[in-house]
Amino acid sequence: MQAHKDLDTRGLNCPLPILKAKKALADMKSGDLLRVVSTDPGSTRDFQAFARQSGNELVEQSAGADEFVHVLRRR
Repeated sequence: MQAHKDLDTRGLNCPLPILKAKKALADMKSGDLLRVVSTDPGSTRDFQAFARQSGNELVEQSAGADEFVHVLRRR
């Protein structure tokens, strides 16, 4: 899946990955995809909650090798 924008939040803990994603999404067009890479294990549930609350679609989540990838579609 090709994202319109990539955001590297490795090394940052909650709430910084969410805050940076929120800022990045604000600068994107409706339907654009944002790919966020995080090392925070709590980011999986954080991004699920963020998507529900913000109305942006959580398209995909994956985990591996101590990294978590979240793909959001801008509402």
